[in-house]
Parts: sequence; C-alpha cells; structure tokens
Amino acid sequence: MIHFGTGGWRAVIADEFTKANIRLLIAGLCSLMHKEGHDGAEICVGYDRRFLSKESAHWAAEVMAGYGFRPYVINRSSPTPLMMFMVKTRAMPYGIAVTASHNPAIYNGIKVFTAGGRDADRTVTDKIEAEIAQINPDTIKSMDYDAAVAAGVITEHNPTNEYIDSILSAIDVEAIKNAQLRIALDPMYGVSQTSLSMILMTCRCDLEIIHDRRDTLFGGKLPAPNEDTLGPLAAVVMDRWRCDLGIATDGDADRLGVIDDQGQFVHPNKLLVLLYYYLVKYRGWQGPCVRNNSTTVLLDRVAAGLGQNCYEVPVGFKWMSAKMTETDAIIGGESSGGLAVRGHISGKDGIYAAALLVEMLAVTGKKLSALYREIEAQYGALRYAEASFTMTPARKPALQQYLFEQHACPEFENVDHISREDGCKVYFTDGSWVICRFSGTEPLLRMAAEAETDEKAQSYIQTWKAFLSL
Repeated sequence: MIHFGTGGWRAVIADEFTKANIRLLIAGLCSLMHKEGHDGAEICVGYDRRFLSKESAHWAAEVMAGYGFRPYVINRSSPTPLMMFMVKTRAMPYGIAVTASHNPAIYNGIKVFTAGGRDADRTVTDKIEAEIAQINPDTIKSMDYDAAVAAGVITEHNPTNEYIDSILSAIDVEAIKNAQLRIALDPMYGVSQTSLSMILMTCRCDLEIIHDRRDTLFGGKLPAPNEDTLGPLAAVVMDRWRCDLGIATDGDADRLGVIDDQGQFVHPNKLLVLLYYYLVKYRGWQGPCVRNNSTTVLLDRVAAGLGQNCYEVPVGFKWMSAKMTETDAIIGGESSGGLAVRGHISGKDGIYAAALLVEMLAVTGKKLSALYREIEAQYGALRYAEASFTMTPARKPALQQYLFEQHACPEFENVDHISREDGCKVYFTDGSWVICRFSGTEPLLRMAAEAETDEKAQSYIQTWKAFLSL
C-alpha cells in the first residue's frame, strides 16, 4: 500500500519499495498531471546514492515517457534541493526525487515536488493516492529508457553548476574569502560533497572532507546529522586542523548538522535561531519566521524582540513552505535540521544553509558559541529534551487510538492549553511545552519538550514515558 507521510513515500527495499510500486506511484502521478492539464510537460527526475535509487529513477522516467511526459533526468546522484531548484527555475509542474533522506539504509522512497519547487502538500498527495487506487498495474504504460533517450523523449542533464551558481550569488563570497576559514565536511556518504565543497572552495575555505564516497550502507550508521552520529566530524574539527566549523548533511542533503570550533554539537534549534538573528540583525532583512510544533520557542522570543512574528505549523516541510509563502517569512525551520530561506527554493536545503552559516562566521567575525551567548543574553535561555521509541506494527494502532482518538494525556500541572493538530502538544502557563507524536517517516513515537531548565524539560518526557509505560 502506497501512503505518503510527512516526507514523501518511504518503504523498506524489496518489501514495499519495489519496481511494481514505483511504477504504480508514477502512473498515479501521471494520471493526476493529465487531469490537471499538464500533458507533455517536462518533469524533473533525480535520485540520491541509495541502493537502487538510479534504477528506480529510470523506472519512473520510463512510465512518465509512456504517458507522454518529458522526463528531465539528472544524470548523476544529486542533492534533493537541486531537484527542487530545477522544478522552480524551469517552471515545471512537478518533479520527483528518489530518496529516503535520513532513514536507515534498508529504506528508499520518492519525494514529489510541485510548481515552484515545493514539497507536495497533503492535498496533492491525497490526490495521487486516489489516482493510484484506480489503476490496474497490468495496464501501466511505459517506454524503454534507452529508446526514450534515443527518441529525445527522455533527456539527461547535469545542472549542478546552475545550482551552485545560484547559491554563490546569494552569499557574501568576498567576506568568506577574507575570513580564511577552515571547515570540516561530512556528507555522511550522501550527495552534498560535490556542491558544498565547490561552493566553499570558491570562497577559498580550507577543507577537510570525510565520508565522501558512495556507501549504500552509510558506514553502518543512520545518515542523519545528529549528536550520536557526528563524533568523527567532531574529532576532525578538534584535530591538528582546529577547524572553525564542522558541517554535515544527511543522505539527500536537505538537512544540516553542525560541530562548533570546540568540537561540540550545535542543536538545529540553535542554528535556526542563529540564522534568523543574523539575517535580521546583520543583513537587515525584515520579515517573520516559521517553525514546526517540535521546535524551540526561543525563536518566538527573538522574533518578538526584533518586532516580528513567529508562526507555528505541524511537522512536515510542506506545511512550512506553505506558511512561509503565505507570510513572506525570512526563514522556516525544524528541530531535525531542515530549514529554508526566503529567495532560494521553497523547501529545506542543507547546502544553502551551510553556506549561510559560513557567511555568518565571516561577516560577524564571531564563533557560533559567542553569537549564541549574545542571543541568550538578550532573550534568555531555554533547554530542550527529546526522545524516540520504536513502535512495532502490532503496537502502534492501539497506542494511536489511545492517544489521538481517546485523547489520553498525562495530568500535568499549570497547563495553559492542549493542541491535537499534530500529535498531542501541551502548552504550559510559563511558556514551556511538551509534545508526543508519531513520526511521519519512520516507525517511531517521538517526544520533545522545552523549559527553562534541563530538569524540567526532562521531567515532561519522563511523565509521558511513565504514562505510556515505555
């Protein structure tokens, strides 16, 4: 069964991620595009470095060609933001990326993008699922890949330079050159290495790169840049190089992870606050910001202090992109490391975010830790806690019903209000909060909390754990 989550369709390879299901999904997309009047349109097709990604992209292109569309195939593994960039710049109605982003190596998937290079929202994915339900797999049309290339129906391209140039035009290259920064990069065996290293070398940064080859098992680790996975990058930063910054991106390069000059992991909450503060305070930009419901409310404080608004949306970057467009927000971000910036693409881009962070160090002449202390001195400090719990297929339905249909919730004190828009989020009268929700991309139950002390934030998590006997 094909069902889109918060980050597209993802499934275990050879279980539900199969050639038959890929063809079925693309046939459903083609049917929707036909109904929307996009017959014969150019459609971007890209892929990451995962097992079967290239082959899957070709299977998808074959079906598109069979239905009369013109697949614009990126002919090498590339960052997901690059596909979104091409959908936007070439005014395509749709595009796809074969990727499972930061999921474990046994997964693969497909992300769908709409006009403007946006993540397909629930309205679109519901329509695709409805079209899929009407399709007979035995009648799906297709055209042999090589034959379609020979006939000019499928075209192959390498638009990497266009994407790189767009980012270079959006950052202060001269300031970065003058700063002579040392940067350590960890693509986590994913697709950011070419674009990000070219951008930073153009800015005359000294680079040390690890984990840059293709490894479909991602070194036996999760291709997600977090505190648990970035030990090797921290070691490089603190080695004889003594780097100014360590940068990591997830498997498809839409998420960012950072190690500061002291070898410490910088939580994505802090990166989001830092970049918004920098863009308003140092670049002079004006506008609100957007965060999801699992992300720090320190961003709200900073926005208010700068005379701006901060908007909260459910988890899933499709909601983030829509709210950013609606409010003309400067930046939108999430606690998992994804963020988008106005004027680039309408989705998260770890490569562009990394380039902006490097610019921030160069322009301010300050270390990340010093900049964050500057923010906390003005707006106060908050402490964040999070936890994840694996959910078996046998247990999830009952727990889901208990939490979100029976509206079960611990009896917290000093509750201001409770939201069930996306999971169960409890807001407290002192501004602290805790959320419990199911992941839309992995079989996990996630919890996050924020308060003025570590102990208080952790107590909220522990209360939920005890309540659910986890």
